[in-house]
Amino acid sequence: MQKENINKVSATKRMNFFERFTKSSVWPAYIGCLFAFMYAVFVRFYHAAGGTIGMPFKMDDPALLNMASYIAGLAIMFCGFVLIALIKPWSIIIPLKIPLIGGTKIHPLILLVPTLIATAFLLTHGVSGMITKALLLGDVITIDFPAFAEVDVQKLALWDLLFYEPWFIFMGIMAGLTAAHYAQASGVRQSTFRWGTVLYLIIVFLISTLVTSSIIFGS
Repeated sequence: MQKENINKVSATKRMNFFERFTKSSVWPAYIGCLFAFMYAVFVRFYHAAGGTIGMPFKMDDPALLNMASYIAGLAIMFCGFVLIALIKPWSIIIPLKIPLIGGTKIHPLILLVPTLIATAFLLTHGVSGMITKALLLGDVITIDFPAFAEVDVQKLALWDLLFYEPWFIFMGIMAGLTAAHYAQASGVRQSTFRWGTVLYLIIVFLISTLVTSSIIFGS
């Protein structure tokens, strides 16, 4: 027992700050779930009910936009609850009370892959949106919005830059930290976790650069 404790202490000392932080921190899941719930209710469901604050544009078919907002709100709430699930023991081992499959260990990739894809989407959306909207406000680039019947481009850019895109970035960070916690709690090897984190960040950076460039040079 003493030797096992010594090994655990030694392993902890070999961790860098990010690894120690994500291994012990579960609060990003709760904060992420809270912000997802608030955004779904006070933004998406509000818009689905016909609210216009934060929407300086009009569409030919408002009912279609309302339905899209409602579906987006449900999806966002679901994603928030997924973050909570990732910090619970039953996301690692299926509870024994579940018939036939109870006690089965869940392979980490089953939950990590969709979570990391969603995280990449959130971060890419936020980063590319903030950069392009800042350039739009500075009259460096122009962006067409063919889906809208009427649009106040300046107000739309400001809403994106100051509200919508920061939310995407914040949620991406919370989801990423939660995924990192889950990976370590699931027993992913430290070397795999470390190099996987570096590779993932490089991929997200490249995707964000590609999306941002496509918006800038395609506008």
